[in-house]
Amino acid sequence: MGERRAENGDIVAIYTDITEHRNFEAQIIAARENAERAKDVADEKSRTLERLSERLSKYLSPQVFASIFTGKNDITISSSRKKLTIFFADVADFTETTDSMESEELTALLNHYLTEMSRIALSHGATIDKYIGDAIMIFFGDPETRGVKEDAVACVKMAVAMQRRMRELEADWRGRGIQRPFRMRVGINTGFCTVGNFGSEDRMDYTIIGSEVNLASRLQFHAELGGILLAHETYALVKDLFPTEEQNPIVAKGFADPIRVHKVLGVHDQVNGTNGVISAHMDGAEMHIDIEKLSEADRAALRNLAQDLVLKLQP
Repeated sequence: MGERRAENGDIVAIYTDITEHRNFEAQIIAARENAERAKDVADEKSRTLERLSERLSKYLSPQVFASIFTGKNDITISSSRKKLTIFFADVADFTETTDSMESEELTALLNHYLTEMSRIALSHGATIDKYIGDAIMIFFGDPETRGVKEDAVACVKMAVAMQRRMRELEADWRGRGIQRPFRMRVGINTGFCTVGNFGSEDRMDYTIIGSEVNLASRLQFHAELGGILLAHETYALVKDLFPTEEQNPIVAKGFADPIRVHKVLGVHDQVNGTNGVISAHMDGAEMHIDIEKLSEADRAALRNLAQDLVLKLQP
């Protein structure tokens, strides 16, 4: 309500209906509150999806995870043929090594080993297919590839880095009182595989299958402790970059003809003797010396032992 003076000098009261104006203001306020509530709900859903996405990513290789969430890989049962380099690693004498361990100790040791190896694999661009107990299956060339040769090179570089890290971990594990630390064998093969989604409409795995995959597993079985064994095709792709030595052909289960194989040389050349640790593992001999932990008396005893060993090893 307001007042104003009329032309004749009288005071006139003026009444204004503001109901519609107030209703409009109330609608604006309600709309703003609804928008804020909707934004809060959307933000919470986004955070929930991010948390769920992060958790799901732990169950998939990063490359596979990215290809699914970007839509590059359809969630259907499908496959294709690709030339891949396949890596297979296994811990030698796993049962004997862990038989005396408590389950908590075994779990911690196994997870430590798998974590260290996986970190190296991902840093080299590998696709981690699966863990099978203490075994690790990895491949290069899908869903991303650098080319057949570069994929093979990256795989062998990764294998060398893993074996060198295993040697470092071996010293660490012995320092924790583990009498028989894990020691790993590695087999690598290159060839055409079938890769894609396998399973049912309700549950599927992104993996690779084929005889070339089986051969990588067989090569691992024939590799030396701490060693890397290559199939001939992988060797042909990486021979200019890694020193190798051809071994006697192996007879592999499931393969009619003997398989040509090559051992990677110098795997531990840059590790042996670092940090005062000297290790050697071979048929008929096993040695692990941490020089920094030796007393003067122990060092003198080892020098005498070394002299005696040199004499006995002479032809």
